[in-house]
Amino acid sequence: MTNTIESFADMSKPSIFWLSTEIGRAFTEYGLSLPFRTFSSKSVAGDGHPVLVLPGFMASDTSTKVLRKFIQDNGYTAIAWELGRNRGEVEVLDLLFLKLEEIYEEYGRKVSIVGWSLGGVLARQLAKEKPHLVRQVITLGSPFRDITAPNNASWVYNLISGGKRVVDLDPELLKDLPKPAPVPTTAIYSKEDGVVSWEVCIEEKETAIHQNIQVRGSHIGLGVNAAVLKIIQDRLQYEEENWAAFKPQNFVDDLLLYPSL
Repeated sequence: MTNTIESFADMSKPSIFWLSTEIGRAFTEYGLSLPFRTFSSKSVAGDGHPVLVLPGFMASDTSTKVLRKFIQDNGYTAIAWELGRNRGEVEVLDLLFLKLEEIYEEYGRKVSIVGWSLGGVLARQLAKEKPHLVRQVITLGSPFRDITAPNNASWVYNLISGGKRVVDLDPELLKDLPKPAPVPTTAIYSKEDGVVSWEVCIEEKETAIHQNIQVRGSHIGLGVNAAVLKIIQDRLQYEEENWAAFKPQNFVDDLLLYPSL
């Protein structure tokens, strides 16, 4: 399949089956990840650098609580976005630019950014605008290739935005979203995602600093998914100078993960 931007407009939404099972699968993923979170926490001696965690569309910091605790337990400084519910307002980027600068000034170190769904789209834009402040970006089911592509969440945006549609956003912004950030980036996606199509959640081309990684899981369970947590645990150890693509290291990794594209 050729994943061109022009072809995404004709793409089908994720199936009703995957959408209808999202909540049940997310709870299952949460339960299955408990042993991993329990026994792997503190197994990595993190260097303490700040990690900003951005929630998905219509979610808040509550949704990333488990993820942030896992990051903190592994020796990093997990930071919540503290901007309430993510309603998909483009204006929030200006606030995030300021927050990124404040974090960098406070810790004197580059910031890793983990963004879930729409949070990952925002994370990439932060890295494009201020790459000198960003260590790396990790996206979880983030439709950055084309946020206007058919999905099972846009109707909520249309409802709360007073009739404004995603396709009505700034054309220049929409054109810029698919462009890769000039920092190490890991795009995590699932072909069983019931909210957004996996094809719009991956980099068009993998490079020395851009990798796509497929996992098994639901969209709303990505932040508590054992495979996702394993990848984040591994990725946060790297700096720009020594960043390398993720590779399964043992049979546990092989059980948790699909190979990347």
